[in-house]
Amino acid sequence: MSSVLSLQNITKYYGQVRALNNVSFDVPEGSVFGILGPNGSGKTTLLSIILDVLKANAGTFSWFGQPNSPELRKKIGSLLETPNFYHYLSATDNLKITQAISGRGATSDIDDVLKKVNLYERRKSSFKTYSLGMKQRLAIAAALLGAPQVLVLDEPTNGLDPVGIAEIRHLIVNLKNQGHTVIMASHLLDEVEKVCTHVAILKTGNLLTTGNVEEVLTDEDVVEAGASDLELLSGILQQISKNVTINHESNTVFAAFPKGTAHLDEINSLCFHKGIVLNHLLLKKKRLETKFFELTNNET
Repeated sequence: MSSVLSLQNITKYYGQVRALNNVSFDVPEGSVFGILGPNGSGKTTLLSIILDVLKANAGTFSWFGQPNSPELRKKIGSLLETPNFYHYLSATDNLKITQAISGRGATSDIDDVLKKVNLYERRKSSFKTYSLGMKQRLAIAAALLGAPQVLVLDEPTNGLDPVGIAEIRHLIVNLKNQGHTVIMASHLLDEVEKVCTHVAILKTGNLLTTGNVEEVLTDEDVVEAGASDLELLSGILQQISKNVTINHESNTVFAAFPKGTAHLDEINSLCFHKGIVLNHLLLKKKRLETKFFELTNNET
């Protein structure tokens, strides 16, 4: 599978702060590629660099195997910030203005992009009558003007309610099925897990892992346990697992084991004999959220 985007050792400084540190990865053609990380991890900085909004201090990147150029940028649609649509104008008229300003595509493309984002039936409605999810779909429609091969989206579901999130998730999957490659930065791990085929996880500017989502989600058993003393519980579980993390938000401890080797009765018995009574014990399917938590809390 060929790459639409290749990054080699991208580094970016803001004064003394290193926002990105030698970040390298490839985005396969036809993928939905998620760039994940906590706030301040460098996601938006990275997207800004590949879209020529910012310049890297070091490193290079290429689109479609070629050095970046204005011609190649025409193949890339982007949504870094929600466009300032006119509230009293219809979707069609707002896109006409966007098209005139950006010079992307032709007026005849507008109906096509509205159909892609499932807003064609509401094309004559004023923007102010749209739900949050519809407004975001119109923003993605604007990014689709000019029929780009690649869409770059920064936090496309940020601020949306569950219905709006589901709408955008469904749209991203449809765009992939229609032949677009989608690169999206997000912190909504559950949503990314549902739509992304590939992922890169960043923390404080460092790339922690990248690859196919199924590869990143290693084949493990994950035990979630709780007790009144999380530090003591963590120490006990470290005797039988090499990968133990404490989640203070949920007051639980995660412990990873090779697939099929986590036995809850044995874990419960071990803890009891070590003087700790569990108030919670659950065998969970390995999820991106768990992997993300492990990586971002264990790496320095």
